[in-house]
Amino acid sequence: MRTDYHVHTERGPYSVEWLEQFIETARRRGVGELGISEHGYRFKQTRSLFANEWTDKKRTEDLDQYMQMVLDARKAGHAVKFGIELDYIPGCEEAVREFLASYPFDYVIGSVHWLGDFGFDLLEYRTVWEERDIKEVYNEYFETLMKLAESRLFQIIGHPDVIKVFGHVPDDADFLQGWYSKLAAHFKRYDQCIEVSTAGLRKPVQKMYPAPDFLSACYAAGVPIALSSDAHRPEDVGADYDTAIAYIRSAGYAHLCTFENRVRTEVPLT
Repeated sequence: MRTDYHVHTERGPYSVEWLEQFIETARRRGVGELGISEHGYRFKQTRSLFANEWTDKKRTEDLDQYMQMVLDARKAGHAVKFGIELDYIPGCEEAVREFLASYPFDYVIGSVHWLGDFGFDLLEYRTVWEERDIKEVYNEYFETLMKLAESRLFQIIGHPDVIKVFGHVPDDADFLQGWYSKLAAHFKRYDQCIEVSTAGLRKPVQKMYPAPDFLSACYAAGVPIALSSDAHRPEDVGADYDTAIAYIRSAGYAHLCTFENRVRTEVPLT
């Protein structure tokens, strides 16, 4: 089984015809289970969960239309999973829990993209890195990731070290390893599944998420994984999966997680 649960269709209409382009790429690349997980900030229904000037400019879509695209695709015979990617913001847990109860998601990806008003992985905020201490940013990011795990709101922790997206990485192996071990133990304690993502290979950092030592720490702790591409275009579905599978196996993993009605199942990796 190969999966791709982190896929965004936002560059086209919420139509079956557009979605079928993603489905066709998945088929050609041997992806047996495809899930769509649009960014939550795009929908009018999520404004109460998190809003700032940047997200308000993007919040133009109707989540019900997005859901209908998936339902119509299923009626057309496509076995596609219904997901969403939500920004985790500390203090908004109850609002998120109430929101999630109102839609039949198969899974929800929880990601950290914002540290206060710092959208650290956005090109618009790239120069802000020059004003920040890298270790302090990493500490804040990883501490937020721990709170995300504690919330138990999400089925998948998205791209767990996306903080490195522009290549800003502390030059301190002990600092990073300490965090990797701490996070892995925390993920296990709160029964979390982390995402292995090929998206980093297409970003300035040009590396997989998570880093090898981070993935190894998660394997040692017994943390399960999901496999995704974070595709924003049809041609990126299942991108670099041969590299990804070799990467996953090198850490010791032989299973992936699948999801239905927010219930996790582990299946053999093939």
